[in-house]
Amino acid sequence: MNVSALHRVVLLPVFTGLALIASGCGQSDSTGQKDKGPAKDTGIATAGDHSGWWCPEHGVPEEECSMCSTKAAAEFKRKGDWCREHDCAESQCFICSPARFEKFAARYEAKYGKEPPTPEDNMRKAEIKQDEK
Repeated sequence: MNVSALHRVVLLPVFTGLALIASGCGQSDSTGQKDKGPAKDTGIATAGDHSGWWCPEHGVPEEECSMCSTKAAAEFKRKGDWCREHDCAESQCFICSPARFEKFAARYEAKYGKEPPTPEDNMRKAEIKQDEK
């Protein structure tokens, strides 16, 4: 086998593979939009998602949410911090005391520089409507 044949057999596939790999970078997705990398972290999980920093349904950090995390709930119950009426940590029960939300809202504002979404599953419906006025 001469050198010219060796180049065709070995180097051509290597360069072709490298060209294919390089051409895939920055490729458009199916909508024609260029991939801009990972989405900006808003810290808010979507309903039922639990992957963000903030639980939008209940108005507390996701990791501490006694209504979503059985581990957190068990810890709150062990400490005696439990609202039996609303089946959540007493310290996170905004139905019994809407003022408790202020402490969690302040943590959200410190992290993201804006007000948190209203925790619709953890407040009285009348108070949510009053806040929207």
